[in-house]
Amino acid sequence: MSSRGTDHRIDYIEFNVSDIARSKTFYGGAFGWTFTDYGPDYCEFQDGRLTGGFTTTAPVAAGGGPLVILFADDLEDALARIETAGGKIVRPIFAFPGGRRFHFADPDGYELAVWSDR
Repeated sequence: MSSRGTDHRIDYIEFNVSDIARSKTFYGGAFGWTFTDYGPDYCEFQDGRLTGGFTTTAPVAAGGGPLVILFADDLEDALARIETAGGKIVRPIFAFPGGRRFHFADPDGYELAVWSDR
């Protein structure tokens, strides 16, 4: 069992932002969110129930939105299931501080990600 996530549930939401400090000021002031910095291009937020992140590693899409991230106990199994169901892997499995993840596009082209702490 995972120590953090719940298998196959939305676990984390990531916003591509142009200025992390500005985003922290806005969301902290508007909603009381708290933050943990993980270097110059990533910051995690806590809203009291859900965690997510602000990143400057990808461009801001004016018509886009946050990256929805699901959790999986078995990352390779989730990848295979997504491919079998018709999804397209758009970023293969990669490591990051705290785990591994990959990105996929659903049949309509929406990009989501799946992560695991293993």
